[in-house]
Amino acid sequence: MTARRKAIAQISRLARRAGGTAAANRMVPEETPVAFSFAGTTHAVMMASPADFEDFALGFSLTEGIIALPDEIEAIEVEDHGAGIDIQIRLKDQANTRFEARRRRLAGPVGCGLCGIESIEEAMRSVNSVGASTLTLQANDIVRSVKLLSKVQPLHAETGAVHAAGFYVPDRGVVMAREDVGRHNALDKLAGALARAGIDGASGAVVVTSRVSVEMVQKTAAIGAAVIIAVSAPTALAIRTADDAGMTLVALVRGDDFDIFTHPDRVVSGVAKHVA
Repeated sequence: MTARRKAIAQISRLARRAGGTAAANRMVPEETPVAFSFAGTTHAVMMASPADFEDFALGFSLTEGIIALPDEIEAIEVEDHGAGIDIQIRLKDQANTRFEARRRRLAGPVGCGLCGIESIEEAMRSVNSVGASTLTLQANDIVRSVKLLSKVQPLHAETGAVHAAGFYVPDRGVVMAREDVGRHNALDKLAGALARAGIDGASGAVVVTSRVSVEMVQKTAAIGAAVIIAVSAPTALAIRTADDAGMTLVALVRGDDFDIFTHPDRVVSGVAKHVA
């Protein structure tokens, strides 16, 4: 059974303003438990927007290193169980053998709570190197990417309460974008959408509306992108991880202003004097 749910709900609330209080309707995003099950066993459960399930399943499988290529998935079945969504993912033989070995290896440790991963070592897995990328961006590409992403966020336009992840290609703009109540989920959905469309991750930059954690860097590297651009700030671990991976991390994009934290050589103009 294919799941079809509305991603937005209309609710009534009391709106208190300077002129008084009145009852009014507002659009808010839905969120629901989404389980990823491999070989019939649940691997992780996310609270997510009920949309783009196939992109989500493929992107999660890629960015979490469960598969190396999209064709290692035999089938994806999305089932609505009322209380939540169960995405059954069937892997092809070689990928399934790797996954079973990984699951047995992680069966013993106490859970650390990071996206269902049961091992701190697994959570801090090595990140794909993107240092060989030849992608370069102009300063106005950074500014333009954020402005264009804001125009392809229909859920945010209605609710003001979801994150977005987009893929910006110089001279083409934002060629793909996905939204979700969770910033990691939005990026996983983008990864899946890019893979399904056959878009090379090395051809552009990931743009996100959130802060940049280490997981966002890990997932961006798994996509193959050498640049991540964010509206909010990065964590210290994200900066160190991006630096080690050869990734350019641009954050705190505010109008024409932004900060470059790692590998500034990919931004070929607009890098001038130091500021406090």
